Amino acid sequence: MRVVIQRVVAAQVSVGGEVVGAIGRGLALLVGITATDTSTELAWMVRKCLGLRVFPRPDQERWDQSVQDIEGELLVVSQFTLYGDCRKGRRPSFDRAAPPPQAKILYQQFVEQLRQSGLRVETGVFGAMMQLSIQNDGPVTLLLEREHDPG
Repeated sequence: MRVVIQRVVAAQVSVGGEVVGAIGRGLALLVGITATDTSTELAWMVRKCLGLRVFPRPDQERWDQSVQDIEGELLVVSQFTLYGDCRKGRRPSFDRAAPPPQAKILYQQFVEQLRQSGLRVETGVFGAMMQLSIQNDGPVTLLLEREHDPG
């Protein structure tokens, strides 16, 4: 599982010109799911996204607060292209991305687990062509990755 985390002042996602999800201060999470992902990877990723200290306290520059600490908001958007492999040829291969039915189930579980935190969670529309508008704060952009360990 891969998640691109962006600390944002505001973010929104639109489908067909209509805003379907919008947040203020918090995190935009672009989520890629691979065929080997399980509930173990999901739970780890939820804990990381909620607990990662990427927000400074008002009186200092040091990042010392999580999205939960600031009672921020989350915008979660599925993005299978995070598993695009561009090493060969000129067209990306998406062989490692989970098939849509499997990815949709895991994506929905991820969103539900984030909602259990009590934070406001907005989403895009799974499988739709979406337009994102992200006001990155910092800019702060991080990549989290957790691969399934069959051992």
